[in-house]
Amino acid sequence: MNTHWMPEGTVYGTLLNFQREHALWAPRMSEAPYKAPPSAPVLYIKTANTFTAAGHSIALPAGKPVVVAATLGLVVGETGVVGAVLFNDVAIAHDSYYRPPVKFQCVDGFLGVGPECVPLQRLGGLAGLSDLHLELRINGVHRQTTALAELVRDAATLLADVGEFMSLRTGDVLMLGSDCLPDGTRPLVHAGDTVEISATGFKPVVHSFQAEEKA
Repeated sequence: MNTHWMPEGTVYGTLLNFQREHALWAPRMSEAPYKAPPSAPVLYIKTANTFTAAGHSIALPAGKPVVVAATLGLVVGETGVVGAVLFNDVAIAHDSYYRPPVKFQCVDGFLGVGPECVPLQRLGGLAGLSDLHLELRINGVHRQTTALAELVRDAATLLADVGEFMSLRTGDVLMLGSDCLPDGTRPLVHAGDTVEISATGFKPVVHSFQAEEKA
């Protein structure tokens, strides 16, 4: 019997919500077509076909560089945010960050879902999330630490700002965003790799990657 937690609503991702990546992109924010930094959160959607339960493998499309990112998702209940889940946000590497094409973000299997939704009160509420560090390892080798204290909009601010233009419904998930490496990229994965994402208070999220089977 599969007891892994899985999303029941829409999963939204947030772009440019870490200080380092925001600073790297800042010089380009005044260029066409936008000509100004975004005033509201920049969101994208991870569709249901992307959801991959913890412990399962994810297929890599042939000939396309694929990146992984550790992130934390806020799970919405009837009374607001009720818990948090670790995610491995997978994407085909791309440079169009303001409008990431669906074909890069929503490939089958491209959202590794953590095995549990941890109750928010166990994490010290929304404010307590800023103490978390997300660790990403590939084949057991540490590749990245993401500190949630370095968000542009912390969890409470992001929720409030998103609420200004859309309603989150029970079962929806709002991911806080992911950070880049110092050079502005994200860790690449290849067939045969295993990625583990961990944080204090959460069971690790583990997914393996394999080459896509030819039709």
